[in-house]
Amino acid sequence: MSKKLIRFDWAIKRLLRNKANFVVLEGFLSELLFDNIKIEQILESESNQETEDGKYNRVDILTQNSKNELIIIEIQSTYEIDYFHRMAYSVSKSISENHRLGSKYKEIKKIISVNIVYFDLGQGQDYIYKGRTNFRGLHKNDLLGLSDKQRTTFLKENVSDIFPEFYLLKVNQFNDNAKDTLDEWVYFLKNSEVKDEFRAKGLKEAGEVLDIMRLEKEDEYGYNRYMDSLSLKASEIFTLQTEAEFKAKDERSIEIAKNAILKGYDNSIITDLTNLTNEQIEKLRNELKK
Repeated sequence: MSKKLIRFDWAIKRLLRNKANFVVLEGFLSELLFDNIKIEQILESESNQETEDGKYNRVDILTQNSKNELIIIEIQSTYEIDYFHRMAYSVSKSISENHRLGSKYKEIKKIISVNIVYFDLGQGQDYIYKGRTNFRGLHKNDLLGLSDKQRTTFLKENVSDIFPEFYLLKVNQFNDNAKDTLDEWVYFLKNSEVKDEFRAKGLKEAGEVLDIMRLEKEDEYGYNRYMDSLSLKASEIFTLQTEAEFKAKDERSIEIAKNAILKGYDNSIITDLTNLTNEQIEKLRNELKK
């Protein structure tokens, strides 16, 4: 048995900002980062402000955990070819916005960027990717490490611990076969369902907090409007794709017809080849005579 729940991308904008519901985000991040994550606060910045486009296209949340690290969670519902660039921009912006001018560079906070996308981004067979910054020697192929003084001063073990860390979840790539607790979260992100046998941190609470039946009237209205906007966006994209396919097909048919005309085929044969009407074929014949 499973229960249909509110979509995570809507909930993270509304319900999960409530401190009482931090346990849901903490559970998700703990499973993803293989750590016991405690959220201290939700931080607001210019990039978090809600826009008309953001109502259906993107959800951002910036949190600070008990280790004084900043965690960005971004959700992208529709295809965006330059999403990798936006990941880099969001991290850079968070670093600059949360560093006081005049402060020592050592006080720059570690950024963890979590990106949940509902389209196929890049090329790869997996559905969860992790990116870190390491420096490797061009001649010795050795990994550049921190000195003893740096480890003591910065309380970091590796150079990569200083630089931003990226996680990319390509949700639609998941085959719905949950083999571990992290997979259980990916299943929920994809299907908005929590199965009775799931044991991942935060999912039990998500099943309670995100129960559609528990929504207040105002939230229920807002959620239904959000779902309508997703349907509208999906329809717009489908329409554009369909029109592009028909245009490509028409262009191909016209090219075939022109070649057939030049080879001396009669209209009936060209119609069979392309489905063009006799009038369309005659128009092409006239154009080729000019």
